[in-house]
This record gives sequence, structure tokens and C-alpha cells, in this order.
Amino acid sequence: MTEFTIIGRIERIETIAANHGIRDLRRLVNQYGEGRWLKRKGLARIVYPDGTMERAEIHWYEAHGIGRREIKHKRTLYLLN
Repeated sequence: MTEFTIIGRIERIETIAANHGIRDLRRLVNQYGEGRWLKRKGLARIVYPDGTMERAEIHWYEAHGIGRREIKHKRTLYLLN
């Protein structure tokens, strides 16, 4: 998985799936614990270790009391450099 850092806020956050609608629910519970798991997506500015910046769509899982887990870059909207 490519490492990156999110710069600023995540915008236009949407819930893609919740609890039993998440295919990886069993794995998430085993790995991180019980919670009301959500699969979410949003737009953010991200920067890679080489300094490349871009605006991208990102996806992640989150649960109350556990936080965001497994943030993934899904689609580049445009480069910012």
C-alpha cells in the first residue's frame, strides 16, 4: 500500500456501507474490535513522501471509539504541483 499524508480536511464525506453491508466486517471486528462500522469516502489533498501533491478520492473504514482505519487512495482528481 502506498504511503501518503492527508493535508487539511476531508471534504464531501459519504457513507458507502454500514455494518452488515460491509464485506470485510468480520475481519474488521477481529482486527480492531466491535463497533458500528462504516465504509466511507471523501475528497482530500494528499502528499506522498516524494513531495507530489494531489487532490484525490479516498476510502476508509471507521467506527465510533475506534476511529479511521485503512485509508486508501482510490482515484486522482488532479495534481497540485
